[in-house]
Amino acid sequence: MSKLLVKPNGKEGKVHDITPESAGWGYVGFGLYHLEPGASAKELMKGKEAILVIVEGKATITSDGQDFGTLGERKNVFERIKPWCVYVPAGAEWSATAVTKLTLAVCTAPAKDGSYPARVIGPDDIPSVERGVGANTRYIHPIAMEDQDFAESLLVTEVYTPQGNWSSYPPHRHDEDNFPEMTYLEETYYHRLNPEQGFGFQRVFTEDGELDEAIAMSSGDVVLVPKGHHPCGSPYGYEMYYLNVMAGPMRKWRFQNHPDHDWIAQRDAKPADA
Repeated sequence: MSKLLVKPNGKEGKVHDITPESAGWGYVGFGLYHLEPGASAKELMKGKEAILVIVEGKATITSDGQDFGTLGERKNVFERIKPWCVYVPAGAEWSATAVTKLTLAVCTAPAKDGSYPARVIGPDDIPSVERGVGANTRYIHPIAMEDQDFAESLLVTEVYTPQGNWSSYPPHRHDEDNFPEMTYLEETYYHRLNPEQGFGFQRVFTEDGELDEAIAMSSGDVVLVPKGHHPCGSPYGYEMYYLNVMAGPMRKWRFQNHPDHDWIAQRDAKPADA
C-alpha cells in the first residue's frame, strides 16, 4: 500500500490523526472524529490553529470557554449543502459534544497564539463555486481560502466531483516557495464516496518521475500530497467528495499546471465562440 494513503484506524472516536511528524512534513495536520450522540472530544491547539469542519451531524462547540451553541445542518455530506465550521486560534482549547451522530474534521497548521479570534464560519460565509467544464466539472465550497482573512496559515475547501468526472485536473502542483509564480503548500485529501462502497483514484507524481504513486482510495481514506501533481477521478456510478487542507510558509494558493496537460486548461478557458 502506498505510504501516501492513510486508512482510518477504526470506526468510532478519533479515526484519523495525521500530524506533520507522522506525514513527514512541516505544516498540515488532519484529524477526524466519529462520535455517537453525547460523546465528546477536546484538544489544546498548542502552536497551531484549527478549523473544525462539521462534515455530518450536529454538535455543541466551545473554544476556551466561548460557547458557539449547537452547529451543523447536513445529515449526510452528499446533501451538498454548505457546512458549519469553527475557527480555533492557536493556544486555545476546543471541545465538541455530539448532539447527533457526528463526523468532525480537525484541520490544523502552525500559527502564533491568538493571531485571529475564534469564530463560527457558517454557510453564509462560504461561497458556492462551479469549476471546470464537461467531465472536468466539480462543485466547490471554499471554507477558508486566501481571500477569507480569518486564519494565519490554513487553507481549507471541500469539493464534490460527479460520477465519471475528474478533479484537481488538469494535473497541477504547488511545491515550490516561489511566489508569485508558485507557493509551497502541503495538502491532505479526505475522501468520501457515494454510494459508500465506491472507490476512486488519485495519482501523485512529480515531473522528474522521482515520485509517482497511483492510489485507489476508499470512502474515509486520506491521501497525502507532499509534492507533485495530484489529480483524482471518480468512476461511473460513484460521486466523490473530498475535504482539502493546505498550508505552507505563505497563506496563498499559487500553482502551475503540468506542462504536458496545460493545453486542456487553455482550451477550456476560451469562450465557446472563439
